[in-house]
Amino acid sequence: MRAHKRRVTNTWRDAAFLHQRAAADLAERLQAIRRDFPRALALGGGGLISDEVRTRPDLAARIESVLEADVVGGALTLDPEHLPFATASFDLIASPLALHWTNDLAGALVQLRLALKPDGLLLASLFGGETLHELRYALLAAESELTGGAGPRVAPFASLQDIAHLLQRAGFALPAADRDVVIVRYSEPTRLLADLRAMGETAALSERSPRGLSRRILVRAFDIYRELFSDPDGRVRATFEILTATGWAPHENQQKPLKPGSAATRLADALGTTEISAGDVVSPVPGRTPT
Repeated sequence: MRAHKRRVTNTWRDAAFLHQRAAADLAERLQAIRRDFPRALALGGGGLISDEVRTRPDLAARIESVLEADVVGGALTLDPEHLPFATASFDLIASPLALHWTNDLAGALVQLRLALKPDGLLLASLFGGETLHELRYALLAAESELTGGAGPRVAPFASLQDIAHLLQRAGFALPAADRDVVIVRYSEPTRLLADLRAMGETAALSERSPRGLSRRILVRAFDIYRELFSDPDGRVRATFEILTATGWAPHENQQKPLKPGSAATRLADALGTTEISAGDVVSPVPGRTPT
């Protein structure tokens, strides 16, 4: 994966439209949080987070410094699974489309929480399970048809439910996760593969198929792709699911959920209606049939 990224260092931004979208989205979320983050870490993104901060005066006024770190390039080269930072080093960690390459995502999230100061914020986006499902299916179908078996060709991605659960396991307070589905249309499937190479996002699986991806398999996969995932104008669709994880390093002053039964106001009063216990029976309204 590092070799893929290194090969496209000088041209990466020309194809990084999804990474730019993700970085802009994280910056917009930060704008809505009215507090200061003096020391920030940008994990991945090739400088996009720093660019977003510089072009947004309100963010620039609240974020004093951004340390750019990535698997290749940046002010600091690192492995997200082995962070070199002391405990409580940052007020903010923003990571646009980087963490989906980690082998141990749960462990990486724990390290990110430890690197945050109490009440520090993690904002991270990563590709989700629906990403490239069209390409995944076409490659598997073509290889199975031509060889009688198929190996993995597209990296596995976490689901939205996985991310929410992993944030809790990693000890984040107020964890939340949401998704953004982006459909990109191409004139040919080959253009999709060209974009993936230019982004440095082609598969880097350790347990790849022992059979190479032959031209014969690729040609058949592209035929299947066109047959199943084309629009009426002949262009093919490629799905990218972007999951965004939000979590806070625990702090004693953070908002906590109320205990059941501790509400000071009845919901029925707030809604202006009558409260009915579970054991009561409601008389049917004349002329209506209960459903």
